[in-house]
Amino acid sequence: MLISTTCILLMCFLLSSLPFLTKATLNLTHPHQHPDPEAVVLEVQRRVNVSVSRRQMLSLQAKDQASSCITGNPIDDCWACDPDWQKNRQRLADCGIGFGHNALGGKGGQIYVVTDSSDGDPANPVPGTLRHAVIQEEPLWIVFSADMTIKLKHELIFNSYKTVDGRGANVHVVGNGCITLQYVSNVIIHNIHVHNCKPSGNTDIRVSPTHVGWRGRSDGDGISIFGARQIWIDHCSLSYCTDGLIDAIMGSTGITISNNYFSHHDEVMLLGHDDRYALDTGMQITIAFNHFGEELVQRMPRCRRGYIHVVNNDFTEWEMYAIGGSANPTINSQGNRYIAPSNQNAKEVTKRVDTDEGQWTDWNWRTDGDIMVNGAFFVPSGAGLSAQYAKASSVEPKAAGLIEQLTMHAGVLGGPRERSETISSPGSNIGGTSTSTSTGTTYDGNTGSSGGGDGDFFGMIFRGAAAPLTPSSTQTLLPLLIILILYVSTNHHVLLSLTLL
Repeated sequence: MLISTTCILLMCFLLSSLPFLTKATLNLTHPHQHPDPEAVVLEVQRRVNVSVSRRQMLSLQAKDQASSCITGNPIDDCWACDPDWQKNRQRLADCGIGFGHNALGGKGGQIYVVTDSSDGDPANPVPGTLRHAVIQEEPLWIVFSADMTIKLKHELIFNSYKTVDGRGANVHVVGNGCITLQYVSNVIIHNIHVHNCKPSGNTDIRVSPTHVGWRGRSDGDGISIFGARQIWIDHCSLSYCTDGLIDAIMGSTGITISNNYFSHHDEVMLLGHDDRYALDTGMQITIAFNHFGEELVQRMPRCRRGYIHVVNNDFTEWEMYAIGGSANPTINSQGNRYIAPSNQNAKEVTKRVDTDEGQWTDWNWRTDGDIMVNGAFFVPSGAGLSAQYAKASSVEPKAAGLIEQLTMHAGVLGGPRERSETISSPGSNIGGTSTSTSTGTTYDGNTGSSGGGDGDFFGMIFRGAAAPLTPSSTQTLLPLLIILILYVSTNHHVLLSLTLL
């Protein structure tokens, strides 16, 4: 009798959780899709809250120079406060957030030092070149011996488990094809310039130490993510490419695009291959702490299907629209600043591309805590119209200081910023001034508030960002549920007791 009663109670509890468990574990259209994207969103919010709160508390200790490197940006705070970070570069791999936070890159692998900027023969790359490094089979953490501009002859095709770490050197990747991440996983690209990329191809290119393959013509993307997963693009500066600055298509998922500086481009970012490509429904991408700057037109990003979390970015310029989409993507916009252009016909942040209003009213586009400047407005839909995700209005000016603080180092660390006189602290490095040497970037630890106020950044701290239920929790409950169901099927008296309930 005791066993039966226990089973009944456990069964009732688990059955009450069944809708959540079903949603979290069975609604998968992609083998590498996270089962509960809202849990990832809450974890990003929690990380931001912790960093901002820490910065607020430490700001009261102005004499403590060791603590003044805290910026409120959880990625940068994770590694840049260590004055000896150059001795532990792979610590960066533990600092990711969002859907791409599990990207290992070359963690645990050897350090590979790029000493040769040439790219003479893509089919037979020379040891010491970036191309030779990225095609190797084993995990590698790739650094650069000095400042260099790498002029690619054709696409730079990566193998899995690679980190390109440009910290301590001024590295530019330009030329034909640029960076291709195709059918690979666990890649981190950090602190490099990618620009002036052009179409190329119809040639042989080595993709591994043992294989050379024929490549057709590329599009001229800055970074092309094609059928790839666990990718993290951080602190890069991208501009002037023929096609997209970053495109993620053909079932790519588990991606974080953070702390980048985008400028001088028309179609900035395409996420999703085609409206009819069902596998992109499982695409999950976090876009955080980026600065969308000078002479940008549209696609920041343009989404097809998938779940896109756009959080704490600074959109300071667009000519057509900032965020667009088709084929029912979920767009979760939280804590961004949108500064509309002077053109009265381009004030809307959002655009449903080639879709009638009757078709997109159920799409889940939400705005939560966004700052709308100069007449900018976001048109929510679907669940975004609920009370929880009501259309954002202007918030206290102090909140704008948080956006500037979180994005003030976007792009390559120490890189130049255009129109710097109009953006608070746009060109400083993490922790203050820097000097570039062959061994790394030295920070003096003098970062202050860019808000110019009293340091009250709590106006934009995320609410309700409690610790989410992790996938491991659901994985623990499901086997128990299956066991109990099997038990009930062979013990009719328990099933009868449940029926009487």
